[in-house]
Amino acid sequence: MKKIFIIFYLAFFTSVYATGHLSDKDRKATLQCAGLYYANSMIPQGSLELDKIVFSIAAKKFLTSYLIKEGVDENNVNTELNKSVDELYGKPYDGKKTEDCNKYIYKLIPESKAEIDKLVKSGIY
Repeated sequence: MKKIFIIFYLAFFTSVYATGHLSDKDRKATLQCAGLYYANSMIPQGSLELDKIVFSIAAKKFLTSYLIKEGVDENNVNTELNKSVDELYGKPYDGKKTEDCNKYIYKLIPESKAEIDKLVKSGIY
């Protein structure tokens, strides 16, 4: 009986973690940041420094992969990103919003800063 309880306990908590650990608030904020990065990546190079555009492309790619890995449906991710781009496209770069997203993401996702920097340096976006 004790073994059955232990197996049930492990199976339950493993399946709970496997579906992702993002709260609805974190999921929504992460999607908004990914959308901001996506919109930033579409700002013409003459209007924004290339390093900021490259960072935005890498951060959007990292967050998209992260959200899907956390159990967010890929179609939902794409829909939300498109909504953000529709809202933000053509607007100037918002350095404060971008920095707030950077801080939020770096705090929420362990090693995210290093992973995004690795994507930036790799040239693979």
